[in-house]
Amino acid sequence: MSILSSIVLSACSVVGIRSSTEESRYTVLQAQGPLEIRQYGARLAAETDVTGSEEFSRNEGFRRLARYIFGANSSKGGIAMTAPVAQAGGTRTIAMTAPVGQDQPAPGVWRIRFFMPAQYTDATLPRPDDPKVKIVTVPPETYGVYRYTGSRDPTATEAADREVLRRLQGSGWLPVGQPVAWFYDPPWTLPFLRRNEAAVQVAKPPG
Repeated sequence: MSILSSIVLSACSVVGIRSSTEESRYTVLQAQGPLEIRQYGARLAAETDVTGSEEFSRNEGFRRLARYIFGANSSKGGIAMTAPVAQAGGTRTIAMTAPVGQDQPAPGVWRIRFFMPAQYTDATLPRPDDPKVKIVTVPPETYGVYRYTGSRDPTATEAADREVLRRLQGSGWLPVGQPVAWFYDPPWTLPFLRRNEAAVQVAKPPG
């Protein structure tokens, strides 16, 4: 991870546990051990697409999105080092929320997302200066989510993708599309304390 991406994900804790970081709101519809079926409402997100390897794309995407929340936006504000890390401009503040998302919309292309705090609307959220960063409205979605700890390298995320699909078998829900990776903690967090998730959109079978 780059220093910049580490700062963005920092929760200002010695061991790297997130602290007071707003999370995307959801309702748990069903729980089976480490697998949850979650209903999310509509959310705003800043996202960017990067071509390259999974880890390179994650780092480059973090850099672009970090520049946006640090002040490369229409409010031109500075950074306030708080927990969570936030960018202030006048009366506006853009704070990191959890999780940070990574998915693959096309071969060789990775999409990195920072979800925006719930206080914002599309009209009030500062606009990015970088044309590679887009503000999108993510529609309401239902996800099957498998929570795990440890490494976030490609081998670990691929194993988690397989696991969430395996655990959905017999759950009464069908996967829709491919799994995505969600990360909640800064990279220096002790591996056994990390909150990582593999998530895939789901739907009830017809009939």
